[in-house]
Amino acid sequence: MAFLSDTLARVKPSPTIAVTQKAAELKAAGHDIIGLGAGEPDFDTPETIKAAAKAAIDAGRTKYTAVDGIPELKAAICAKFARENRLTYKPSQVTVGTGGKQVLYNALVATLNPGDEVIIPAPYWVSYPDMVLLAGGTPVIVTAPIETGYKITADQLEAAITPKTKWLIFNSPSNPSGAGYSATELKALTDVLMRHSHVWVMSDDMYEHLVFGDFEFATPAAVEPRLYDRTLTCNGVSKAYAMTGWRIGYAGGPEPLIKAIGKVQSQSTSNPCSISQWAAVEALNGPQDYIRDSRAVFERRRDLVVAGLNACPGITCPTPEGAFYVYPSIAGLLGKITAAGTPITDDETFATALLEETGVAVVFGAAFGLSPNFRISYATADAALAEACNRIKSFCEAMR
Repeated sequence: MAFLSDTLARVKPSPTIAVTQKAAELKAAGHDIIGLGAGEPDFDTPETIKAAAKAAIDAGRTKYTAVDGIPELKAAICAKFARENRLTYKPSQVTVGTGGKQVLYNALVATLNPGDEVIIPAPYWVSYPDMVLLAGGTPVIVTAPIETGYKITADQLEAAITPKTKWLIFNSPSNPSGAGYSATELKALTDVLMRHSHVWVMSDDMYEHLVFGDFEFATPAAVEPRLYDRTLTCNGVSKAYAMTGWRIGYAGGPEPLIKAIGKVQSQSTSNPCSISQWAAVEALNGPQDYIRDSRAVFERRRDLVVAGLNACPGITCPTPEGAFYVYPSIAGLLGKITAAGTPITDDETFATALLEETGVAVVFGAAFGLSPNFRISYATADAALAEACNRIKSFCEAMR
């Protein structure tokens, strides 16, 4: 359609949303569907947070707020950064957006010029490359294969940096792989960045609290304090507090960048929902028991799914350090034919056949920039996960 912009033609709709919608449609039509595509906790928002939102409504806190967040929420974010990340930010160094995605997008729009490059490790969250493209930049994909635990190396990062590089987008624990970088692994990357003063770091820490076993979360500006002045540390309440629909994300960074992000937001959405902001104040300042309890559930589900998938012929599933995703390889299934006669030529044909023949909805790996793989979100009930693994196992065993 000639009316639409050339920029729009460079991007594609979110594959994860598409899979979730297709699964919902099939379920509504009466099919027995297990949807494992959505990246959101299946728990309800904690009662204390809901109560804070209701109190905000009753108090009439339903008007416009400051474009990039109320003072009370910025203060809570500053306290959180200091308490949990050893990072000191003033309220003027904090921005609040309508979800973590808006914060990332605002930052890219505010900083990218045509020709600017953004390094993105793959597998990546589906939105990173398309947000870069929408903002006029050029994504530079650095592949982190299963052999390196889906983590890029210092040598790979060094090789990807050019005079045009403006950002490295860093996500740990990762969506889609769940891979987490230890402080030592991260220090190897920050050492590279210290040799290239023109490269900034966008650290997406959304899954910070969803880490398992002995793994300890680390964030770039804390691992290498000399990067503080060129790091945007991004986070939100969506995953940690089961608040995906409340749409509150935030970031801390250098004041000039934060002002630029606010300028973009002032001419797009303006302030995030006032009620959601007050709920987020309670999330960050209130009891944190929910995080501990939900983490234990997710760790149990991770172990269930990893064991179930590794019992499937042709599938290899590493054990992730965090988040609530697994990213198994189907290299052993390529070239086979399903019981219904579908040739498995790539991970997209695998995911389509799996949905049509077993009713299990997953997201194919090409959407995340690394094949042949697929992503499962295990943020759903144990019984559904066990049944899904059984169906996948039967599906694989029936191939020829």
